[in-house]
Amino acid sequence: MTGKRKSIRKDKRAFTGLEAAIVLTAFVVVAAVFSYVVLNAGFFTTQKSKEVVHAGVEQATSSVELSGSLIGHSKNGSAIGTNLTNLTAYLALTAGGSPSDLTTLRITLTNPRGHWGRLPYSYQTTGDNDDLLEYGEVAKIYVTFNASVAQETQPNEKFTLEIKPPQGSTITIERRVPAAVDRNMDLA
Repeated sequence: MTGKRKSIRKDKRAFTGLEAAIVLTAFVVVAAVFSYVVLNAGFFTTQKSKEVVHAGVEQATSSVELSGSLIGHSKNGSAIGTNLTNLTAYLALTAGGSPSDLTTLRITLTNPRGHWGRLPYSYQTTGDNDDLLEYGEVAKIYVTFNASVAQETQPNEKFTLEIKPPQGSTITIERRVPAAVDRNMDLA
């Protein structure tokens, strides 16, 4: 019996099949882990791409546009002044736009003399008179200049008014201060 046991111990053919099975199993496990990592990276990239596309669509569909003229005002004692003291703009949503919150607009003015951010404004909407500019409504935005801004709006100078809604594109309006400003005049 001892001779039979020795021959089984020396015969390694049975172990080669077992070793091959272990190596094959190890390759399968490594391939499964690698495919899991690759799939997760793909899903992550797809999710991020989806978020970027949705954010882009939201930005593009949430913009407002100038609906009509920009009206300049002078509040001097006489009927005609030399400085702008207020501006009125009419805004509407672009086609397919999402409602825009009018309480969070940022309005800035830039001219060769300086830049003024967060100008005070008031608004009024047609329709349901809430704080949202919705499809089919027009908002009247009344921008008020303080004394220093009004002094810096000199005749014949260009200025840029920017209206920045909370989402969507900024409305940039470039005009020139007329030589003489009526109490109310179209700044075409």
